[in-house]
Amino acid sequence: MNENNESKIDYGIILSVLLLALMSIATIFSTTFLIEGKGIQATVMQVLWYIIGTASIIVIMQFDSEQLWKLAPIAYGVGLLLLVLVLFFYDRPTEAFTGAKSWFKFGPITFQPSEIMKIAFILMLARVVTQHNSEYDQHFVRADFVLLGKIILTSLAPLVLVMLQNDLGTTLVFLAIIGGVVLMSGVTWKIILPLFLSFAGLAGGVLFMVVYNRDVLLKFGFKPYQFARIDTWLDPYHDAADAAYQLIQSMKAIGSGKVFGKGFGVSEVYVPVRESDMIFATIGENFGFIGSCALIFVYFLLIYQMIRICFDTKNEFYTYISTGVIMMILFHVLENIGMGIGLLPLTGIPLPFISQGGTALLGNMMGVGLVMSMRYHYRSYMFSEEKEGF
Repeated sequence: MNENNESKIDYGIILSVLLLALMSIATIFSTTFLIEGKGIQATVMQVLWYIIGTASIIVIMQFDSEQLWKLAPIAYGVGLLLLVLVLFFYDRPTEAFTGAKSWFKFGPITFQPSEIMKIAFILMLARVVTQHNSEYDQHFVRADFVLLGKIILTSLAPLVLVMLQNDLGTTLVFLAIIGGVVLMSGVTWKIILPLFLSFAGLAGGVLFMVVYNRDVLLKFGFKPYQFARIDTWLDPYHDAADAAYQLIQSMKAIGSGKVFGKGFGVSEVYVPVRESDMIFATIGENFGFIGSCALIFVYFLLIYQMIRICFDTKNEFYTYISTGVIMMILFHVLENIGMGIGLLPLTGIPLPFISQGGTALLGNMMGVGLVMSMRYHYRSYMFSEEKEGF
């Protein structure tokens, strides 16, 4: 039995995050200082959050799978408590601007507990699935239904609390995490396929009702601003001066960058909130198609490295953790870039590692820390069928 003495540090992930950090700091400096003249505070804050995020990676890497296993229910409970508290003590000015009751405010710093809850939720979901599979050596249909029931019970509380915050974007992220873990959990396709088709049919039915009969959806708690986002997505130019203004300006900015962009700090198209949710518009305008593709390639490199580690590990608990982190980051990237170019509806989802926003960045860095913990505590054995424990 020969131990493989690979490096405990995954430098591919470090390189990817470093490149994203440089892109983020440069883009926020370009947007807030050179373009909008707001000063350098936003850039300094982003650097500080990256320092805090790096410290969180170092700390989380020290936890092995057994410690993470014990930590999961504690983190999950604390996360739920924060989601409850924010419904009562949310920042009123931020809620008036965004419509979501998602932020605490401590002096100049805002804190969004749902971003940290994503990490706690991934840990708890991974624990639930791993524990279930350890109790059922073979997958029977009944056992799969039991597992889905456990996943639903684990997911119900955070989903309800996030929806009460009027935060549709974060709700969709939680659903993406759940979907990824379910696909990896071993549940038979005889169950997954009907569920997927039912979900797709429900989404199609809701979209049909938005277009032709909104009164029914209003009775089920849908909000007019949610309809406006669908209208903006389906026909951006129906209300170019109001609801669709942000999307149209984003598409104009990205398109005006053409192939090579206008240059660093050069902007001729005004885009609201371009330092956070619409930051891809700055990248497209400043660096063009080439710069946008370079950013997407770095994301591809990061996700590839995470998937590789996921397949290398023999620890089932780690596998589900990495699946949740990958789905979280991947969904953020696809949704943010998709909404910026008009392919997907507008939602309040930042671009991972790039957008201004300390809590979101910290959550992403903690996810990276969890994945890097796998390599740090992983020992591979040649010609061995052994599986590591929790």
